[in-house]
Order: sequence, then C-alpha cells, then structure tokens
Amino acid sequence: MRPLVILLMLALGSASAAPSLLTPQELATALKHKSFTLINVHVPFEGAIPGTDAFIPFDAIKGSAQLPRDHTAQIVLYCRSGSMSAIAHATLNKQGYSNVRELQGGFNAWKQAGFPLTQR
Repeated sequence: MRPLVILLMLALGSASAAPSLLTPQELATALKHKSFTLINVHVPFEGAIPGTDAFIPFDAIKGSAQLPRDHTAQIVLYCRSGSMSAIAHATLNKQGYSNVRELQGGFNAWKQAGFPLTQR
C-alpha cells in the first residue's frame, strides 16, 4: 500500500486494506506451502518470481481467462515496484475478487531481499 493511501485510510478510519500487502519474506514463506495463484502483472516482462502461475498485463487483467473462476480464491499479484499490481488489485476488487494480495515493493524488493528472479 502506498503511504498516501494508508494516510487517507487512517484519516477515514479504515486500514483494512493494509493486510493485503505481503513482504518478500512473507511471500517466500508462503511459496513453500503454496495455496494461491501468483500472477506477474508487470509489462514489459522483466523477470519472474519462481512459482509464478500466470503473466497477465495489469491493464488486461479484467476478465482474463487465466484468473481463477472462484472469486474467493487466493491471488497474489506483483510487478516491478508495486504500482501496476495496485492497479490490477483495484480492478480485481471491482470484479468481486475478495482474497487478493500484493507483493510490497514488487520484484525490486524481492531481489533486494536476496530472493531469485528468473528470466524466460
């Protein structure tokens, strides 16, 4: 979540979206017992986190056939820095997906934390 959004949510009395972010360490732990769909929404392609299930451009995610049909399915989104995944997250929320999370800081933070990024 971006700092401005957090401040706005706190001012409005709701910080419920803050838990939608995963740190690189939390994602690495979750990948050991994967029970979610991991989606890279970054365009153009600049690498992938091992275990990625789909590559769906952030601006083409609405109605994508690669999305889980179950709107309660766990989905984790990531891009390079977090801005594209935030847009994709908002799009999925509008479509009724209720269990969507994002990698905080994107794959830049993932790499900075020492985790691998693969190329095609």
